[in-house]
Amino acid sequence: MAEENRIFDVEIITPDRVFFTGKATMIEFNTTVGEIGVYKNHIPLTTVLAPGVVTITMDEGKKTAAVHAGFAEILPEKVTLLAEIAEWPDEIDAKRAEAALERAKERLAVKTKDIDLARAELALRKALVRMEVKK
Repeated sequence: MAEENRIFDVEIITPDRVFFTGKATMIEFNTTVGEIGVYKNHIPLTTVLAPGVVTITMDEGKKTAAVHAGFAEILPEKVTLLAEIAEWPDEIDAKRAEAALERAKERLAVKTKDIDLARAELALRKALVRMEVKK
């Protein structure tokens, strides 16, 4: 019975699909103000997701995924991530992520006024997250 008291529901939803639905003992993800780890009975909280690695800890082990912005709703019994994009490691094309990383680095190095630096930085971060999850 004590084991069941630490398990809560997790749902990750994107515009295209229900990416993950299951039970967890912990979930870790990035927000715009830093990294957060959530256990059952966390205080209610809504926060903005930042591109990063999501780690879902379950009794069977851990699952990792790349998530690229959105919102998180944390309730005592459930955590819901509403993400723009969520990808499992096997869904990530390493060559494409590497090419995106190089393009973003080039844009940031040039720094001309026609380059949107915020967009280039976001592209760089997304590519780095994909590379981290893929390895």
